[in-house]
Amino acid sequence: MGFVLERKDLPDLSLGAAFLGTGGGGDTYIGRLMLERVMEEGRRVEIVHLAEVGDGDYVIPTAMMGAPTCLIEKIPRGDENALSLRRLEAFLGVRATCTMPAEAGGMNSTVPLIVGAQLGLPVVDADGMGRAFPNMYQVTFHVHGVPGTPMAITDEHGDTVILTACDNFKMEWISRGITIRMGGCAHTAEYPMDGPTVRRAAIGGTLGVCLALGKAIREANEQHRDPFDRLVGALRETPYRHGRVLWTGKVVEVYRRTTEGFATGWVKLRDTEGSGKTLEVLIQNENLVARAGTRVLCSVPDLVCILDRETAEPITTEALRYGQQVKVIGVAAPPLLRTPEALEVFGPRAFAIDLDFVPLEESEP
Repeated sequence: MGFVLERKDLPDLSLGAAFLGTGGGGDTYIGRLMLERVMEEGRRVEIVHLAEVGDGDYVIPTAMMGAPTCLIEKIPRGDENALSLRRLEAFLGVRATCTMPAEAGGMNSTVPLIVGAQLGLPVVDADGMGRAFPNMYQVTFHVHGVPGTPMAITDEHGDTVILTACDNFKMEWISRGITIRMGGCAHTAEYPMDGPTVRRAAIGGTLGVCLALGKAIREANEQHRDPFDRLVGALRETPYRHGRVLWTGKVVEVYRRTTEGFATGWVKLRDTEGSGKTLEVLIQNENLVARAGTRVLCSVPDLVCILDRETAEPITTEALRYGQQVKVIGVAAPPLLRTPEALEVFGPRAFAIDLDFVPLEESEP
């Protein structure tokens, strides 16, 4: 059975969502504050499991799109995604029975919870990424042949565009241009699906994973235990299964720019053991690849997470700064992201990176 999310759950949810965001997905602190405000108004956040979605249900995912760097200065009004969902319903001539995350990482884990509370809709404990990815077509829905449009895109002024596109790649290209004109970030409702399609195409249980991972990090710090050990142990009980610390070091160089609707760049970490070796992490909204020289330690679709060295609190790509003491942890992606069809969408070459994907558990420690 599903459950009702409580305010006491929000710190754990926010922490776990930031971890699965692999540096992107939007600032979870902003998302948490927005969700707290809605819950203070007495609104309920009801979560239903993927298996509970019925054949007669109609699900419309909701999300924020754009560059996380823009979100820092352009805080949402709060009702943009609800407006997108209602206007998409009007265009389609249907009523959604549920909403759900398009991605499980970052602020986009909380966006559907806010929409569900505002509109009285249950939120499906599932998503289409199992983490965060930068492009609209980089979801398991797309891999399973689900069209992303019609979709609705709304800004903080209430301006809305209803978009239909011939395929999901064109949807990404056009909607990214609209998002840039809206100031670099916008609020969407997309990939409308019936119940059987959601059950087939979504990754189940990811909101629950956020809660479990956030709880593991929080409790370890409260008990003065190693949060990295707790985190790796908690991952074993989830579909992610495998995680390990890849690097311990200091941030010595950050290159970051906001362009074409994305935050792109790289960060360089120097080994703190005195060897002089460095690790480079490539970024497009999220951390994509971690490599030491020519040796690749972890790459998409597996998760590359940069965490505070002492507390294991995730650091978003827009918050990376010179001098931070960090650990980098790699996490195996859910199986739905590792099929040959999925790797064409989520693998390194989907980002124009000339690498073959090697699963984390098979790569050299």
